[in-house]
Amino acid sequence: MMSRITMRTALAASFSLLGAGAAFAADAPVPNKGDTAWMLVSTVLVLLMTIPGLALFYGGLVRTKNMLSVLSQVFAIVCLVSILWVTFGYSLAFTGGALGDFIGGFDKAFLSGVTAESVAATFSNGVVIPELVYMAFQMTFACITPALIVGAFAERMRFSAVLVFTALWVTFVYFPIAHMVWYWAGPDAVAAAAKAVAEAGDAAAKAAAQAKLDAVMADAGLIYKWGALDFAGGTVVHINAGIAGLVGALMLGKRIGYGKDLMAPHSLTMTMIGAALLWVGWFGFNAGSNLEANGVAGLAMVNTFVATAAAGLSWLLVEWAAKGKPTLLGLVSGAVAGLVAVTPASGFAGPMGSLVLGLVSGAVCYFFVSTVKNAFGYDDTLDVFGIHCVGGILGAIATGILVNPALGGAGIPDYVSKPGSLAIADYDLITALVAQTKGVLLTIVWSGIGSVIIFKVTDMIVGLRVSTEAEREGLDIAEHDERAYNY
Repeated sequence: MMSRITMRTALAASFSLLGAGAAFAADAPVPNKGDTAWMLVSTVLVLLMTIPGLALFYGGLVRTKNMLSVLSQVFAIVCLVSILWVTFGYSLAFTGGALGDFIGGFDKAFLSGVTAESVAATFSNGVVIPELVYMAFQMTFACITPALIVGAFAERMRFSAVLVFTALWVTFVYFPIAHMVWYWAGPDAVAAAAKAVAEAGDAAAKAAAQAKLDAVMADAGLIYKWGALDFAGGTVVHINAGIAGLVGALMLGKRIGYGKDLMAPHSLTMTMIGAALLWVGWFGFNAGSNLEANGVAGLAMVNTFVATAAAGLSWLLVEWAAKGKPTLLGLVSGAVAGLVAVTPASGFAGPMGSLVLGLVSGAVCYFFVSTVKNAFGYDDTLDVFGIHCVGGILGAIATGILVNPALGGAGIPDYVSKPGSLAIADYDLITALVAQTKGVLLTIVWSGIGSVIIFKVTDMIVGLRVSTEAEREGLDIAEHDERAYNY
């Protein structure tokens, strides 16, 4: 089963590992300039999603006295996680190791061996991109995920606690989940091993080749080996962040005056700008996750258009029917819900499947944000759980359905049956749904339990919540001695 490709030096390394299949290709592949250029652009687009996109989207939704604090938290998270990623995060997420089902090793710590000449595999046999570009692209995903979490406890958490929590959370939650979902040996290693099995002469040679193929297939994260599909981060980014956000909101408690005082967004203009930047940047997030500039990237781009548009309209119309007025906040919230839901399916579903997914996700996320949240009374400030976790779960499960070629889906590539060609594996609905569900459940449990522990540890180190006086004054002045606006 295919998920997104991890770093692998592709064909030449496969021959060295397997000692067979020399006829499979004469030379190691080199990056195509078009693919490289596309991935450079996609990397910058994902950064744009976070700063300024997410920062402005969140900042506009809080009260004036907390605007600068949200901007500071998001920007600082990007800086902090970037450093952690290049020192050890990339290595933990995208190498093998003794605990390879759950986490990688330190072979590439401090980017050891990652040079301008090293390459990373894509989805296609014999196609690679520069490893530095792949590393940077994945770094932007690691940056935006903890930045999403801060929306759940905005307006009440210490800045120092945000930084401590982020450092611990990406290390013990994000890096392992990214490894479990996205790490595998790559298409060339699998194809070369499969070809060696097919070409083996006697029984002994075939058994040896099969053992090597089994070893290559075992060189993958646990969720990937289950066959779960996540094209661009439904589990890794959105469910992961959404559960952590809910845990944080519950552990920090409600804001002072929640449910009594008016806590309206201070600038929906800023929120709309942020939402638009998120949508634009998300094309790098989804279409860039194909790692190649080809038709599948185009499919992911179209799906990112139609699902987002459908979810924005869906939320708008449901809210209009329920409350009597269509709101800009509802429209942009629905658009984000659609972006979240289509993320895991973006390279697997067909456009019409993505349209239906968008319509459903807009309505379902509205229900959780408006009805479920009010029924349980938790203070998820900016609806991280209701949009990112719920939308991510819906999209992840739906991916197992929409990938079906009979429904216009792209199908699941089979790198074993026909080595070197992009064959499509047989589709089975139950198998697909079981794999997707297992991936979702493990992500929820890992992130949920891990987040509880990390919030507790952070509280013991620096304390989670600001004082009552600081919260009433606003975090801009209390935490940063600055104002977002000086009139």
